[in-house]
Amino acid sequence: MPIPEDFSLPVRISAKERAFSQIQRWIIDGTLQPGEKLIDAEMAESLGVSRTPIREAFQLLEVQGLVSMHPGKETKVTNIEKNDIFKMYSTMAALQALAAEITAKIIVPEQIEKLRSINLEFASSIKNGQVYQAMEVDEQFHNYIVELSDNPYVATFNTSLQIHIRRFKYVFLKQPITATLASVEEHDQIIKAFEGKNSNDAHNLMKQNFIRPMQELNEIL
Repeated sequence: MPIPEDFSLPVRISAKERAFSQIQRWIIDGTLQPGEKLIDAEMAESLGVSRTPIREAFQLLEVQGLVSMHPGKETKVTNIEKNDIFKMYSTMAALQALAAEITAKIIVPEQIEKLRSINLEFASSIKNGQVYQAMEVDEQFHNYIVELSDNPYVATFNTSLQIHIRRFKYVFLKQPITATLASVEEHDQIIKAFEGKNSNDAHNLMKQNFIRPMQELNEIL
């Protein structure tokens, strides 16, 4: 099992949280490949914890759909298929569109300015070729809108889907797809819809912001 030795561990968290965080990261970035068998004893030795927090971490990862557990037999990283792109992105588009529709009705000027600032940082990351940072800032933009919508159900599913979408990009593209300035322009249009309190436009623009990259990814794959 190809586990790197030069990784950093979070501090001041429980053994279970530490194991969960690190194994989740390895699955998302492809260090642990789809279908790979996970051995709790090896994981425990690598992470410097007992086997109990490793097993507890496996249970949490199974809830997220990242591993499949078969007690008494084996635990494996779940497989991911290219056609999953349509399921993930269409679902995320619906969630994000709903969040944008709600947020458009209640957002205040200070929050709009924060979104504009995030989008400027996003544009700068793209222009400077900082692919990983651009991905993180893009997620920050969308997560803030979800936060403003004040819907815990949307927030929960949004977080879960983001994990799988990020993993999809790493598994099939080996790195995040290079973001384009089209995304920046779409964000600007969403912000303008918020300024006008236009919930219908916000809904449609946000949906397009996910459907377009879904189509682009499908063409690449």
